[in-house]
Amino acid sequence: MKKVFAIIALMGVFTFGMTQTMSAQDEEAIDTAAVEQVDSAAVEEPEPAEAAIPEATKEEVSMYKQLKIKFIEGDAGFMAIVAIALIIGLAFCIERIIYLALADVKTDKMLAEVEKALDAKDVEKAKTVCRNTRGPIASICYQGLMRLEAGADAVEKSVVAYGAVQASNLEKGCSWITLFIAMAPSLGFLGTVIGMVQAFDAIQQAGDISPTVVAGGMKVALLTTIFGIVVALILQVFYNYILAKIESITAQMEDATISLLDLVAKYNLKK
Repeated sequence: MKKVFAIIALMGVFTFGMTQTMSAQDEEAIDTAAVEQVDSAAVEEPEPAEAAIPEATKEEVSMYKQLKIKFIEGDAGFMAIVAIALIIGLAFCIERIIYLALADVKTDKMLAEVEKALDAKDVEKAKTVCRNTRGPIASICYQGLMRLEAGADAVEKSVVAYGAVQASNLEKGCSWITLFIAMAPSLGFLGTVIGMVQAFDAIQQAGDISPTVVAGGMKVALLTTIFGIVVALILQVFYNYILAKIESITAQMEDATISLLDLVAKYNLKK
């Protein structure tokens, strides 16, 4: 939990700094544009070199500036909260993806070495093979081999119990990801309501329902909604990938458990 709070605090400071930097850059861009407009008005004919600027570069710069402008127009302070939800949600997704990548180990070689050791009646070597292999499947097999002398029933109970523990470890942190998936569009809709309130306040103060009066509040409403939905979609893609990975590892755990019980039964018959 301390790590979560540390991540939140760090992301908050980072996002606040990013917002301030973007605001300062926009002010500089506006001043620069005004100076360039005055200079271009003073010149009667543009130089041929200016026409040679690649259109792709102009579009790229324009898109980057537009993204910053829309972020600030959607109420930079409120949009920063949605950005923090995105950053923290991605942090949990990346942590789970790394954990699952390390947990997904090819167990065929490990089970073959365990079978070879049990055929030679060398239980300690079989335990060493499992101990030196990372991942939940190796841990489950090791727990089963620890109770090999107690009989097949004890091995089966140990494997089932420890398998449930390992399965819960695979799903650790997923509830936080679902929280941010639900929170992002909710924050966007909250921004929509705030924007609508601002629009009605502007109408009340002006005593007029002209598009110019309503446009400011409506823009905040629409931008926050769009940003919140985009954040939720990004996190949802990562979350579905994580669920698919968990299902794959769980299936491998079940197959390895069945194989281990077969090896234990074979070992007991040879005793």
